[in-house]
Amino acid sequence: MELSDLYSERILDLAANAPQPGRLPDAHGSARKVSRICGSLIEVDLRVEDGVITAYGHYLSACALGQTSAAVVAREIVGTETGAFRRLREQMHAMLQGDGAEPTGKWSDLGYLLPVRDYKARHQSTLLVFDAVVEALDYIEAAARAT
Repeated sequence: MELSDLYSERILDLAANAPQPGRLPDAHGSARKVSRICGSLIEVDLRVEDGVITAYGHYLSACALGQTSAAVVAREIVGTETGAFRRLREQMHAMLQGDGAEPTGKWSDLGYLLPVRDYKARHQSTLLVFDAVVEALDYIEAAARAT
């Protein structure tokens, strides 16, 4: 497989039509992640109520792979339980870095990223949004424990 094979029509479509939610001014927690390999960047903002993500915003400057994963997250994250998102992050890491299964249900479009498995240099940019959201969740949960 050649690198250009990663950029399927569906990945390019998801990236091109990605929602651009913008930053969330009243976030409970935020995180910023940058890929050391390609320079892709994402800043995410979250609101969480009773263990459920109720609002999401992001600023994104990324390649088509990072745009695709961020697009699916932006489209589907609101209403997701925090534990379910943490499991999704682990599933995405397993899918790309091992032999893990593709996500299903509302997250099934993430399966289009399966070919990234063969390109280790593209893993970090593809996973940025998941790592940033979990870092923001960690911050929110730590702040809640401190009060």
